[in-house]
Amino acid sequence: MPRKPSLTSLRLFMQVAHNRSFSETGRVANLSQPALSRTIRLLEENLEVKLFDRNSRNVTLTGAGEALLPIVERLTADFDHAFSELALSFAGERGRVVVGALPSIAAGLLPTAMAGFRNSNPHVELIIRDQLSGTLYQQMQERQIDLAITTPPERGEFIFEPLFEDPVVLAVREGGPLDDGTVATWSIFGEHPFIAMAPRSSVREITDAALIKAGVTAQPLYECAQLATVRSLIEAGLGITALPESAATMLQPNRLKLRPLREPVISRTIGLAYPAGRTLPPAAAAFARHFMSKARHAHGQKRTGPAHTL
Repeated sequence: MPRKPSLTSLRLFMQVAHNRSFSETGRVANLSQPALSRTIRLLEENLEVKLFDRNSRNVTLTGAGEALLPIVERLTADFDHAFSELALSFAGERGRVVVGALPSIAAGLLPTAMAGFRNSNPHVELIIRDQLSGTLYQQMQERQIDLAITTPPERGEFIFEPLFEDPVVLAVREGGPLDDGTVATWSIFGEHPFIAMAPRSSVREITDAALIKAGVTAQPLYECAQLATVRSLIEAGLGITALPESAATMLQPNRLKLRPLREPVISRTIGLAYPAGRTLPPAAAAFARHFMSKARHAHGQKRTGPAHTL
């Protein structure tokens, strides 16, 4: 029963067959002629056939060698192609990346960053999952997404790279009595109907905390899960709201105006998160580096947290 030959011996057989010369093949392969002859002889012993007829002037393939050559050419081509593809994957130039993001980021900063990444990495498939922060962290734990652009985690099971601060602003109807372009304080929500985001959302958590810190009692007149609903209610003159600036800009230019909020100044930290102790796939790590660079450039900020290797 013939024994399985090594890929190295098959490559050398193919080179001798193409060159019709042991000396030329040895020179190209940087191998002595005795060593090359020994390799071919062992290959013939393994296959239990003679592959070459040779004399002092000529090297020709036997019938067995003629039958083997196209098989070896196909095998080595498939092998080289597979490892070329693998090298691209290792370099982050090929693969699939599932990116989670807060809805405001998914509709704002993320698409531009994705477009730039795809221009330079056309063989990487990018998929977006827009969810609230808690869902994003759960999906990372369950390996449904590779990384997320979101607010900081509540637990230490994730690495979080801070990117920029997202200040909370006041959104009012354009041309209404509150559209005066001045800085507002949180006391305004004790005097006008408050349109709040849904309970348990990260936005609701920070606005509730700000109201408590300001000592303001604001009973939400409406609680909305969708920003489109918030926009429509404000446009109809039914109230005002407080939103992170990245989310609030999604409401414009639909007859809304934004005003700074003070006393207190509140912001949320936006960053890139991924599970601790889990190596990101090369394509995901490449996208993470690309997005962090674009986000910090867009917001004119440098790294604010500890450095991590991606």
